[in-house]
Amino acid sequence: MLSVILPAYNEEKMLGKSADIISKILEDAKIEYQLIFVNDGSKDNTWNEIEKAVSNNQNIVGVNFSRNFGKESAMLAGLATATGDCCAVIDCDLQHPPEVLVEMYRLWEQGYEVIEAVKRSRGKESLMHKASAGLFYKLISKAVNFDMSRASDFKLLDRKAVDSILSLPEKNTFFRALSSWVGFKATSVEFDVQEREAGESKWSTRALIDYAITNIVSFSSAPMQFVTVAGVLTFIFGMIMGIQTLIKFLTGKAVEGFTTVILLVLIIGSLIMISLGIIGYYISKIYEEVKGRPRYIISKTIGK
Repeated sequence: MLSVILPAYNEEKMLGKSADIISKILEDAKIEYQLIFVNDGSKDNTWNEIEKAVSNNQNIVGVNFSRNFGKESAMLAGLATATGDCCAVIDCDLQHPPEVLVEMYRLWEQGYEVIEAVKRSRGKESLMHKASAGLFYKLISKAVNFDMSRASDFKLLDRKAVDSILSLPEKNTFFRALSSWVGFKATSVEFDVQEREAGESKWSTRALIDYAITNIVSFSSAPMQFVTVAGVLTFIFGMIMGIQTLIKFLTGKAVEGFTTVILLVLIIGSLIMISLGIIGYYISKIYEEVKGRPRYIISKTIGK
């Protein structure tokens, strides 16, 4: 059986349509399925729409969070609830074309255990959003050592891969990278991002930046290397300035340095503050992990 996880946040306008379209596609393909809608603390009538969908289709399950915990938590909650032999994650707004699920499922039947759906095109986006998204994927690719340039949360995983991800104890997860990190026999399919029919995107430029920082820190220690590199560069610069000052002193020339001293103090002070900020961010994430709080709290589950 195929379990399809659909995180939903303020998706009252699209939820019913998503349930109908995905159900029809899988039924026409004669694939036994289970749809799991995870309401991530929506402020609209998303949960009411989930309840309607469950009452109309016995293959649908609804999971309701006590508050908004974020998409990463919603995906993990869906995977933990799923009972299928393989699990797919897809956006509730149908920007991920649901017909690709059939192609991914057929590849799973051929023995592939991780099927990644990669973006052939990103659809219509503002220039600012494209630029910020491009920068994000370049940074995250270097940080995690995987090519994330066309990655998405749209993927299908074998039960072994799902269990491996769920067994990880960390609270701050990055699902897109974890699916590659766990290994297993993998392949990919391409898709074109569809235009949203209703509602609005939850990913502003600021949200994308926050998402990038959180996931880079949660999956890589690369930013910590900046502290070391900055320290080495500052030391080399200081040595050069020290030698220059010593030479001028020995040759009897006046040491002109007020402006230089001010600049050095500003540069070194800035580097120290940036370094402390990076270290502090990592310490905050360690603090969150040590507290051991759950990734999410479920207030209600409906359906079989």
